[in-house]
Amino acid sequence: MKLNALLSRRVGLGLLGLLLLLVLGFVVMRSGPLAPVRVTVHKVSEGRLVPALFGIGTVEARRSYLIGPTTAGRVRQVAVDVGDVVKAGQLLAEMDPVDLDERLAALEASMARAGSAEAAVQAQRRDALAKRELAILNARRYADLGQKSFISAGVVEGKVQEQTSAEAAVSAADANLSAARQDLQRLAAERAGLRQQRDRLRLLAPSDGVVIARDAEAGSTVVAGQAVIRLIEPASLWVKVRFDQGRSAGLAQGLRAEIVLRSNPSKPLAGKVARVEAVSDSVTEERIAQVAFDSLPAGLALGELAEVTLALAPTAPALLLPNASIKRFADAQGERVGVWLLDDARLRFAPVRLGATSLDGQVQVLDGLRAGDLAVVYSEKALASGSRIKVVDRLVAGKP
Repeated sequence: MKLNALLSRRVGLGLLGLLLLLVLGFVVMRSGPLAPVRVTVHKVSEGRLVPALFGIGTVEARRSYLIGPTTAGRVRQVAVDVGDVVKAGQLLAEMDPVDLDERLAALEASMARAGSAEAAVQAQRRDALAKRELAILNARRYADLGQKSFISAGVVEGKVQEQTSAEAAVSAADANLSAARQDLQRLAAERAGLRQQRDRLRLLAPSDGVVIARDAEAGSTVVAGQAVIRLIEPASLWVKVRFDQGRSAGLAQGLRAEIVLRSNPSKPLAGKVARVEAVSDSVTEERIAQVAFDSLPAGLALGELAEVTLALAPTAPALLLPNASIKRFADAQGERVGVWLLDDARLRFAPVRLGATSLDGQVQVLDGLRAGDLAVVYSEKALASGSRIKVVDRLVAGKP
């Protein structure tokens, strides 16, 4: 009896151990390191791709003005504040004229004196002309008398010399009058230049716009070219957008754009590419374009971030795949770009040649696949040739 009970007990323990080994092997083969890799697949199909470009940009003004003095000086007054709407020619600020007004007054006095000098020279010229006429008449009369021997030749020569002196006096008066007029012109030019300097101290708006910055206050000293007021034209606002160089093929002026402002993401705005910069950013490897609004939205702020999407022309019919299925695989032939294909329940890596991509995650396959092939999209871990796989609808419950 005891022997039978002991034997039964050992058999039971052996069966239990065998059952545990079977369970452990099942668990290892199903969920352990030897378990097949779960993957999702996609059937390759033909279709048209609608490529698009996406970029991030900021709102800027096409026409902005930095308004400041052309010479160093002290700010006398600032007549506008940030946010003010100004008209062309409106006074924005004024610099301290220092002694310009006094110099202008001195020039006015000099011009008055030069005018008086010109009048005096003109009077002297008229007197010289009158004396010349008299000398000419006397010389003629004495010459006739000399021919008739009524007077000596010396007296005639004296009257001729008086005529010559009178003509020289007229020439000297003409020269003095010309010098007086030139001096008056010089003073007038100096006065005009000084008035221009005085006028430039009044900083006027070059066009209608909005004040966006007030960089100096009354009493501040600024250097030549330093901005006192910053002004923009609100109607010239556009978005300066940066696009990845590697995906910027097809970027051109005139492309339609969809602009989403950070302040109102639920309301896309229409626009178009107004300009593509000829110089790219070699550091960030980006191309730069300016996108204009079809209609400016109310309350648009300078410097606001915006997302811009440009729609390109649809491609010709071709095989399409999700971008997530594209993998890089390194083997004896080097690193290649391709997809893992499920062929008769076995995996094989197929190199492909890619074309355009779309923003919804689709990529164009130009060579390497056929319609109807099953390509692996997602996998639990990296795949290799000969990996055991299990096709599932999704890898994580509730997620694709």
